[in-house]
Amino acid sequence: MKLLIVSFSRLESDPRIRRQIDLFRDEWEVVTVGYGPAPDGSSLHYEVPEQYPIWRYPRATMILRMYRRTYDGNQAIAWVRQNVPAGEYDAAIANDVDAAGIVTALAPRNGFHADLHEFAPLQNSELLRFRLFVAPFIRWQLRTFVAQAASTSTVGESIAERYHREFGIDPVVVMNAPALADLPVRPVADPIRIVHAGAALRNRRIEVLIDAVAATTSNVTLDLFLPPNDPGYLAELRERAAQTPRVRMLEPVPFDRLVETLNQYDVGIHVLASTNYNNTYAMPNKFFEYVQARLGLVIGPSPEMKRNLERYGIGGVAEGFDAASVTRVLDGLSREGVAAWKAASDRAAPELSAQAQVPGWKRAVDALGASRS
Repeated sequence: MKLLIVSFSRLESDPRIRRQIDLFRDEWEVVTVGYGPAPDGSSLHYEVPEQYPIWRYPRATMILRMYRRTYDGNQAIAWVRQNVPAGEYDAAIANDVDAAGIVTALAPRNGFHADLHEFAPLQNSELLRFRLFVAPFIRWQLRTFVAQAASTSTVGESIAERYHREFGIDPVVVMNAPALADLPVRPVADPIRIVHAGAALRNRRIEVLIDAVAATTSNVTLDLFLPPNDPGYLAELRERAAQTPRVRMLEPVPFDRLVETLNQYDVGIHVLASTNYNNTYAMPNKFFEYVQARLGLVIGPSPEMKRNLERYGIGGVAEGFDAASVTRVLDGLSREGVAAWKAASDRAAPELSAQAQVPGWKRAVDALGASRS
């Protein structure tokens, strides 16, 4: 049977999509649609041209709330409609809200599953133009297209509850956990080695981590693995990091080597500023990557991350998202305490792995396969 997976991301570097492909590649003929080259495990790939970004919807029709014309007027959507044949798939997975409408047009015989990576109506809610114009359009897509999905999933309990409360859908939770890694629990170094690996985006406020390490009385170092998402912001971070010998900026490593690279460290730090709803309730990839690397964690008071960190006893939580709050946590670090966190991550790794999370997708897609006529 043919399974269509649609995501308007670069599939070969999108961890969540790669987990979907790996899960189904042996039992289904997987056809993919997205940006970039064909990912491993795809039997047929339709590469959406990079010059057609999914976020570029016609402004005039969006402002006038002519939402059907807005959706159809998106060049990426139009390209898929023109180049990907309809009616040839037994089931489909639509990743994020934007993909749901075109998946309905491609008419998988037994329906589709919608994987909602975040709470889409509030993904950029710190921006006034998003709240006024984009959010109503996303809500229309949810009511018009996602409501047709046979099943849904999302990344955390709080987001699932909000989707149910506002849209009456019941997503299962499939957290962003990578595969279980067979890695050792390494002894804690002296100085304690702290690491952060993630996107260099201004709303992540990575400068807080640099300032916190510069101010702590503990014997620690910080390495940052940051891709050039925002070159201007990255240059600012480099200048800031150069002011303290404890902080290094390193080149990002490929996704396939990330967890193994992180295993050389002691503590993974991720203090995600609460700049919008999805940042507030995030359960990001790096939380799970740090666990699979057998690290202790230091985070901010993000409710979903805090809930899981405290459940497994794998790290410390800052009282706020500011540098002073993070410094207070770092001031309390000891090699013995970090060693206990690392041992707890080792115990938690099987449960916080893809193997424990992806059955939610498998049950949903298997149900679509079983419904074939």
